[in-house]
Amino acid sequence: MEPNVRFWITERQSFVQRFLQWMELLDPTNLVLSIEKIEKSRQLLLTNQDASRHDVEDQRIQEAWKRSLSTVHPDSSKLIPVPFRPSAFLPFTAPMVSFYTYTTAFNIINGNASYNRQPYESILLGTGVIASSTFFGLLPRFLQLRFSLNNILTRKALPVVFLTQVSAVNVIASRSFEPSRGIEVMDKEGNVIGYSRKAGTKAVKDTATSRAVLFGTSAFIPEVFSYFFKRTQFFQQYPWSLWTLKLSCTILVMGLMVPVSFSIFPQTGRIQCSMLEKEIQSATQEPELFYNRGV
Repeated sequence: MEPNVRFWITERQSFVQRFLQWMELLDPTNLVLSIEKIEKSRQLLLTNQDASRHDVEDQRIQEAWKRSLSTVHPDSSKLIPVPFRPSAFLPFTAPMVSFYTYTTAFNIINGNASYNRQPYESILLGTGVIASSTFFGLLPRFLQLRFSLNNILTRKALPVVFLTQVSAVNVIASRSFEPSRGIEVMDKEGNVIGYSRKAGTKAVKDTATSRAVLFGTSAFIPEVFSYFFKRTQFFQQYPWSLWTLKLSCTILVMGLMVPVSFSIFPQTGRIQCSMLEKEIQSATQEPELFYNRGV
């Protein structure tokens, strides 16, 4: 019988025991186990059919169970790919979830607030945007593993393209109330003329463009840098230096691109009155109106 199946059948655990068990199995060090160590652990369990997880006097048995349960699929007896092992779940998803949670909240809070909205609407909208953004943000990694992309251009370009698109769509989705409900437009004296859906659409579109430029550039330049750096003699001697330099490059580029992206469009946008709704055109003689674009 497959050792992992035998374990889960014979070890009748309570919730607390299962919790403690998973605390061990989710140890990040399980991601770096060599195939040789896993195979030795599996062989030990196969040759000791009566081996129990509670054999406290035999440290080798305990360690073998930990390695087997955290790396081998109980149905197929095959190694689970490293990115999809249970211990990889938190390291892979937590940064992505945190990133899109922050950017979604940032977009909602810094968007146009002149229209009426209830707190629960923002919460529901934000939750949906975070979930969908995280899914599409992780999609390139899943595609790479599923289809084993060998072309280096495709492998490197896919995450950049997805990050750029998802960053823009995140703005559009998190600020979707602005084009649907309209935002305040005012004259040069600050007098509110009315609420315009077309102005809301333009505000969101411009902000989405600036966000795509920010994250697209910040992801693209480090990849180009890494591509050429790998061909240097320095990298051949110190391969570990790649991630340090890539991280430094990313921080530097983002540090420059944040003010650049925020400056592409003015904070207070302008729009020709003739481009707005008929009711707004009939309410003023001003040829140009203003609105808060947001950040």
